[in-house]
Amino acid sequence: MAERQGDGKAGGISIHAVDIAHGVPAAGLAVRLWHLGGTRTEIASGDCDAGGLLQHPAAQGVGVRRGLYEVAFEVGTFYRARGVALPDPAFLDVAVFRFGIDRLAEHFHLPFKFTPWGFSLFRGGA
Repeated sequence: MAERQGDGKAGGISIHAVDIAHGVPAAGLAVRLWHLGGTRTEIASGDCDAGGLLQHPAAQGVGVRRGLYEVAFEVGTFYRARGVALPDPAFLDVAVFRFGIDRLAEHFHLPFKFTPWGFSLFRGGA
């Protein structure tokens, strides 16, 4: 088992979203990030900027601690706002991803690539 790092400075959680159906950064995509401890605590929320990045202090480690996390991406709302015809109900409305942070000092980059029909998300920039 890998050695756990202490509760020093957190490396942060950054999020970068790309609409690969149209080949563009996902400007305006709504994102919410929670820590799932004894209580569910929101640590970041907002819309991705023109470059597809969620600008939030969590990217620099603010509020980040060891444990489980959940991130939600409002894919259906994103496409509807852009006039993309989606079935009702949409195949992919909210994309939810759970992940864990054991080594607090490491940075966790989440590149989110999506279409109305699916998504890919992994730990990048490790």
